[in-house]
Amino acid sequence: MKQNTPTPHNAAAYGEIAPTVIMAGDPLRVKFIAENYLENPKLYNEVRGMLGYTGFYKGKRVSVQGHGMGIPSIGIYSYELFNFYDVERIIRVGTCGALDKDTKLGSVILAQAACSDSNYGGTLGIDRHFSPCADFQLLRKAAETAERMGIDYRAGNVMSSDAFYASATETDWARLGVLGVEMEAYGLYINAAMAGKKALTILSVSDNVVTGEELSPEQRQTGLRNMIELALEL
Repeated sequence: MKQNTPTPHNAAAYGEIAPTVIMAGDPLRVKFIAENYLENPKLYNEVRGMLGYTGFYKGKRVSVQGHGMGIPSIGIYSYELFNFYDVERIIRVGTCGALDKDTKLGSVILAQAACSDSNYGGTLGIDRHFSPCADFQLLRKAAETAERMGIDYRAGNVMSSDAFYASATETDWARLGVLGVEMEAYGLYINAAMAGKKALTILSVSDNVVTGEELSPEQRQTGLRNMIELALEL
C-alpha cells in the first residue's frame, strides 16, 4: 500500500488503477464504457458516486473513471491519479459546444491546448500566463487513429469555462480560432504539466453555439461512441 492511498475521494488501493486512465465527467458514461468495451472490468471506486473500473481492452490493461463537472472537480481526481496512483496518462472524453459554424455536429475535436477564464493555475502558485497543452505524442496518435477509423475531426484550441450558464458571448474566443467550449481540459492539462505526465482531451461536438444546432439523443450517442472508441484505441 502506497502512502496517501486510498484517498478521501478514491477507494482504490495502490496498483488497482492502470497506468492509462480514460476519464469522463458522467460516472454513468464510465459505467457504460466499462460494461460495453472492457473485458473483466473490476469496480475499484464508488466514493461520492464517482465510479472507477479497471479492465482490459484488446488485451491491454486500462482504467476508466469519472471526474465530475468543472475544473475544481477534475483537478482533484486527476491530481490524485497522477501523484498518488502513479498514472502516466489520462485521456478525457467529453462533449463540447462548437464555436465555429463550420465545425460539424457529431464530429470530434482534439484539444491541442486549452485557454480559460479560470484562476486554477494561480491557486497552484503559477504566477504566469501559462498555456497548458496536450501531450504531442498522444495528440499525433489520436489524429492518425481518427483518420484510420474514418472519424471526422479537427485539432486546435478549446476554451475551458468555469460557468456552464455564462452570460458573456463566445465571439472573442471564436475570433482567436478557439474551436469549442467545455469545462475541464485546462485543469487536466495543468495537472499533467506539473506532474510531468501526459494528457489529452477528446471532445464530441454536441451543439453549435453559433448556429444554435444540437444533436438529437440518438445522434449524440453515435458521436459519443466514435469518441470513446478513438480514446480506447490509443
